[in-house]
Amino acid sequence: MSDIFQEIDEELRRDSFLKLWKRYQNYVIGLAVLIVAATAGGNYWRYLDLQQRQAEGTSYAAALDQARDGKYAEAADALTKLASGAHAGRALVARFEAAALKARGADEAGAIAAYDAIAKDSSVDEIYRGLATVLWGLHAIDTIEPQVVIARLAPIANPENPWHPSAIEITAAAHLKAGDRAAARADYQKLADDLTAPLSLRKRAAELITALAS
Repeated sequence: MSDIFQEIDEELRRDSFLKLWKRYQNYVIGLAVLIVAATAGGNYWRYLDLQQRQAEGTSYAAALDQARDGKYAEAADALTKLASGAHAGRALVARFEAAALKARGADEAGAIAAYDAIAKDSSVDEIYRGLATVLWGLHAIDTIEPQVVIARLAPIANPENPWHPSAIEITAAAHLKAGDRAAARADYQKLADDLTAPLSLRKRAAELITALAS
């Protein structure tokens, strides 16, 4: 008797399952199709991303080859073009490299503009914007008013900023250019006393303090 009840129970379950399947089969099949499509799409996207990264690496290497051949302007242009469509990390490196190559190619105005663009780009991490500002000041000091350079570097010269030793050194040079030896000496003293600054900068600052005192 128990076997009969078991068979009836199984039939009822099977009947319920068939009813449920008929009612929801389109949803189940649709969900399965979506899962397969999403998996395939994800794999294809990763393939395209890998292809793009490889192409970016090839373009970057080609630009550096041009730079090694002394074709600084051409290399800078190639890197600028690469930066416009590359992944964020590669794009930022390309922008910095392009600015440096402009300077090496005697295009100081182009280098200043390139560093300025990075420094003012809110999409770039603050630490790299600070670096760009320091490099901007380094190249701008010969052509831009000293007070402009000093004001622009003031936030970077803050002891809490990782680039502050370089910013202070450039600020001191700007003060010298402006004819303010006392301010320059104070900057160099601040740098010489800064135990977090690179030893080479501290030594150079100490030498300039002595020179300014004579």
